[in-house]
Amino acid sequence: MNNPMDPLGLQVTQNLNYTVVAQSATEVQDVQNSPVISMGPYLIASEQTRLLTTLSVYGVRGGSRDQVRLLYMNAVALRIWKEMGMQPNLVGSLPRPPHGALLFFGIPFSE
Repeated sequence: MNNPMDPLGLQVTQNLNYTVVAQSATEVQDVQNSPVISMGPYLIASEQTRLLTTLSVYGVRGGSRDQVRLLYMNAVALRIWKEMGMQPNLVGSLPRPPHGALLFFGIPFSE
């Protein structure tokens, strides 16, 4: 079965999937590596504010120096993050963010 495309050309799926992005201690020290700080201004500058209602980024504290922060990004957020020139360290994917994760940027997870 083919998934329909939305008006922005993004593939629409019934199951929202979140990609897990690990950020190291070095990455976290650069505030531009925080979606809370950098993603909004990027969307405004690139005239993509319409995506604010479709992207979702959650985060939790990681457990090691290589994974100080874990970000859970839906497909739209991950695409924007890469478009911004970020090089995410992808470490997995989940159907939804974990219960303890906090919404960092965008809209809440919804089924």
